[in-house]
Amino acid sequence: MQNNGSYQMRTDLALEARESISEADSELRGVRVEEYYHEEEDIHVTKVMIDTKNAAKAMGKPMGIYVTMEAPAMVEPDDGYHREISQRLAEEIRQLLPDMEIEQSILVVGLGNREVTADALGPQVVDNLFITRHIVKEYGKAAYNCEKMNLVSALEPGVMAKTGMETAEIVKGVVTETAPNALIVIDALAARSIRRLNRTIQITNTGIQPGSGVGNHRNALTRESLGVPVIAIGIPTVVDAATIVGDALEKLLEEEKDLAGIKCREKQKLNFAELNNMYMTGKDIDAVIKRVSYTVSEGINIAVGEAFLPE
Repeated sequence: MQNNGSYQMRTDLALEARESISEADSELRGVRVEEYYHEEEDIHVTKVMIDTKNAAKAMGKPMGIYVTMEAPAMVEPDDGYHREISQRLAEEIRQLLPDMEIEQSILVVGLGNREVTADALGPQVVDNLFITRHIVKEYGKAAYNCEKMNLVSALEPGVMAKTGMETAEIVKGVVTETAPNALIVIDALAARSIRRLNRTIQITNTGIQPGSGVGNHRNALTRESLGVPVIAIGIPTVVDAATIVGDALEKLLEEEKDLAGIKCREKQKLNFAELNNMYMTGKDIDAVIKRVSYTVSEGINIAVGEAFLPE
């Protein structure tokens, strides 16, 4: 969450947090940035690595690795293109998950509220997963005609208003009982920039704090709190209204620099407090969530579900 005068610009993307740092701090110690562009798929990948506590404090993000995949056409109904995104996503997941060359038990957790479309990414990803744990435990790996196989299970913990329990409490209980080797957690995020809405995937090994995108801070799901590696995958589906108004005003001031009585510095004094609890999303969010949730689920299926399947 970035502060701009008297209103806050909220973002869950480490890439945007890095961009918000002033030019004077552009060489912030403890932060490394690597960029790649896959021209054939038109996917831009940025890896932000936060290595020190001071850098983590300046960025407002925990220490760790943050991979951001920007795919401008991700909202388009192109199955072939979405398959390419899934393949790239699978590669990034494999790089962050430890010991992927051996069999593992992976628990996938879909966070969010199924009844709120912009927050339904996690539950809809879970709907499309290739779940194997129960079959392998009942019939063995021969059921899939392979000698080695990851055990994939899934959980949709819902929201505290329905369950009366913190998400972290539910997940910790399941982790204790099923003893997975790693968690993959999916959640909807908030972005700073409208152009990244529904077009960006962030993958990080730092875990996640449920509800942080809209200011509902809950107990974190991290390696420290759960005892196993936690990979978080998110797509920004909302932008807070204060950010949109601030951007529109800034553009106006740039185009009308001689506007009577208005100076750029006055923007810092405006009070957008009434907008801080309002979030905006696209009018086609239903179709978009259905499409991108399938893309994410396919990426996870390729990364962990197909790792040892026969050709």
